[in-house]
Amino acid sequence: MVAALSGELGHTSEQLREVEAPKAGYAISQWHDTDAIQARLKKLLRQPPRPIRRAQMSEVVGYFDTKCAKSKALIEEAKSYIPGGVQHNLAFNYPFPLAIEKAEGAYLWDVDGNRYIDFLQAGGPTVLGSNYAPVREKVFELLRHCGPVTGLFHEYELKLAKLINRLMPAVEMFRMLGSGTESVMAAIRAARAFTGKKKVIKIGGAYHGWSDQMVYGMHIPGTRRLEAKGIPSGASQHTQEVFPNDLDALRRKLRMNRFFRGGTAAVIVEPVGPESGTRPVHFDYNRRVRELCDEFDALLIFDEVVTGFRLGLGGAQGYFGVKPDLTIFGKCVTGGYPMAGGVGGRKDVIMRMAAGLGGKTGQRAYVGGTLSANPLSCAAGYHAILEMERTGAPEIAGRAGDRLTAGLQEIIERRRLPFAAYNQGSIVHLETAAVMLLDAKNLIKTLREVKPRKHMMEEMGAAYTSQGVVTLAGSRMYTSMADTDEVIDDALGRFDRVLSMVDSG
Repeated sequence: MVAALSGELGHTSEQLREVEAPKAGYAISQWHDTDAIQARLKKLLRQPPRPIRRAQMSEVVGYFDTKCAKSKALIEEAKSYIPGGVQHNLAFNYPFPLAIEKAEGAYLWDVDGNRYIDFLQAGGPTVLGSNYAPVREKVFELLRHCGPVTGLFHEYELKLAKLINRLMPAVEMFRMLGSGTESVMAAIRAARAFTGKKKVIKIGGAYHGWSDQMVYGMHIPGTRRLEAKGIPSGASQHTQEVFPNDLDALRRKLRMNRFFRGGTAAVIVEPVGPESGTRPVHFDYNRRVRELCDEFDALLIFDEVVTGFRLGLGGAQGYFGVKPDLTIFGKCVTGGYPMAGGVGGRKDVIMRMAAGLGGKTGQRAYVGGTLSANPLSCAAGYHAILEMERTGAPEIAGRAGDRLTAGLQEIIERRRLPFAAYNQGSIVHLETAAVMLLDAKNLIKTLREVKPRKHMMEEMGAAYTSQGVVTLAGSRMYTSMADTDEVIDDALGRFDRVLSMVDSG
C-alpha cells in the first residue's frame, strides 16, 4: 500500500495502490512509483533554483541571435500585427519564438534551416510523428473531390464516431467539436442539463481549456481566480477546486455541495494528473474518484485531450479500467489536423447535445460550431486512428518515452543534480525548476519563487533548443512512433550537454 501524501503536493488519508503489471496495447509499461516521484519533487522544491551558468546562458542566447535571424525578424514584424507576435501559447519561447517551415516524423526545421528533434509534437496529438504521409495522402484525396467543408453531413463523421465507439470503453455516442476548450464547455453544459445541478469540481493546477468557468485554479493549485482577468466573478461562481491526490478534500466538497449547495453536477479530472501528469496521481486515484462520484450522484468527466489515443487506443479510461460518464477529446482526435475536439460518453447524457432545434424546452444543452466535424478533420482523424491501431503507435511511442526517461535519469544521477525525470508512457517530464509544483498552501514561498523558477524553466527550454531539441516549456516532452532508438540516443546526448551547463550549487 502507498503511504498517504501530505504537505505541498496534496494529501489524503485514503490508501491508494500502484500497479506493477504492464497492460497490453498501452503506452505505459509500468505505472510509476508515485510516492517516490512526489518525494523527489518535494526535495527539489526545497532547494534553491539551479539554473544554467551565466557564461553558458550567454552562449545559448547567442545561438538564437546568430543562427535564428530569420525567425527573429519574422517575430519582430509579427508583433506589429499579432499580440505578442504569435497566435497560440505553445509557440511562446525564450528568448523569442521560432518560425517553423517544415515538420516530418521526429524532426522540425525552422526558416533558418536549423533541424530540431521534435518532442513538442504539436502539444501531443501526433502520436504517429509529424506530417505522417499515409494520413496526409488520405487528406489530399478528400480535398481533391470534396474540399474541406460543405456544412452538410459527410460519411466520415459516422466512420470516426463508430471508430471511437469501438475503441474507447466509455464512449457510447460521440459529438465532435472544434477544440478541447469547446469540448469542456459542452460537457459541463450537458452535465448541468442532465443532473439539474450547478457545481463543478476540478483538480487544482489542471488545465481544461480557457473558457470563463475553467480559468480557475490553473497551473498552481489553490490560486482560484488568479488568472481570470477579464472574466466576471459570476462566470466561475459554481467552479470549485480541490488539491491533487486529496480524496478527503474531494469527499468533503461533495458532501458540502449535497447538503448546502444543491449538489455537484460533475467532477472533471486529467486522469494521469494535472498538466498531463506533471502532478502525478496514484494508479487507484481515478477509481476512487469514480466511487465518490457514484456515491454523491455526480458525473465524472475525463479530460483526455492529451491521453486519448496517446496512452493507447482505449485512452486513459482503458488503461485504468475506469469508465467516466463523459470524455473530453481534443488534439489526438484528428491526429494533429485542425478542428480537433469532441465529447463522448453515456448515450443519455450525450443526447443532451443533439444537433438541431428539437427536444423539449429546457432539456437540450445548446452546442454548435459550423466547422465542427468537417470532412477534412473527420477523415484525418479516422485514418490517423486506424494507422495508430495498425502500427501499434501508442506502444512504440511509449517505449521511446521509457528509453528517454531512463536516459535522463542516468544523466541526472551521474551529474548529481537534484532534478527529476519520470513518465506516463510517451508523456515525459523533466523537472528542473519545479515552478509547476508550487501551490497556494505555501503562499509566501510561491510568491517569492514563482518568477525566478519560471524564468529558469524558460532558460532550460532555450538551452535545449540551442542544442537541437524542442520541448514543451522546457519541462515536458511527447515522444512519437517516429522516435527510434537512434533518435532518442541522439537526444540524450544533447540533453547531457545542457545539463552539464547547470550551476553546481
